[in-house]
Amino acid sequence: MRAWGNRADTVVCDEPLYAHYLKTTGRDHPGGAETIEAGETDPTKVVQFLLGPVPGGKPVFYQKHMTHHLLPAMDRGWMRGLSNAFLIRDPREMLTSFIKHVPDPTLLDTGYPQQVEIFELVRNWTGAIPPVLDSKHVLDHPRKMLELLCEALGVEFSERMLSWEPGLRDTDGIWAKYWYKEVVHTTSFQPYRPKAEKLPTELHDLLDQCLECYERLYAHRLCA
Repeated sequence: MRAWGNRADTVVCDEPLYAHYLKTTGRDHPGGAETIEAGETDPTKVVQFLLGPVPGGKPVFYQKHMTHHLLPAMDRGWMRGLSNAFLIRDPREMLTSFIKHVPDPTLLDTGYPQQVEIFELVRNWTGAIPPVLDSKHVLDHPRKMLELLCEALGVEFSERMLSWEPGLRDTDGIWAKYWYKEVVHTTSFQPYRPKAEKLPTELHDLLDQCLECYERLYAHRLCA
């Protein structure tokens, strides 16, 4: 989101369905009450905004979604009106970060099965494989991976995607102070560093389920 938000031709939107997700599920997330109060909890209104005129008249509208925010009862057809791309992360590393905020995650909380579901929907709608980026590859080869992503989406690559000013943005969600503590200090993509943290034994079954989903998408990743 920082990379896209630094483009002169792009406006970004940060997790617009988060308030709806929290209000509907009752999940306890950091800043949950603030998020519900500040956000739009009616998914129909959110979709109208996402498919409507691009704010500020910019030509590119980058919408950052978390797939678990797309609850089962929510229609998926509106996503036909967007160009869809998928960012994946090895669950062995994602889960160790996630449990710091959500200590009792379920498979659906992780968003991995929803990513697979939506990926298959988009592939069936378009007859083509939508772009998939693996986060490790983005960190190791930011220019090449972003060039490939832009090409796949039919958008010209911009050098501005490779560096940005530190700090919060007006476009960051109100939850940024809880979830973006490391992001706010960055000014560019940093090389990948393996995490030393170990996942608790009781989450190993969940890890196996996440890995099955992750590997299905990893097989279609864009390669530098």
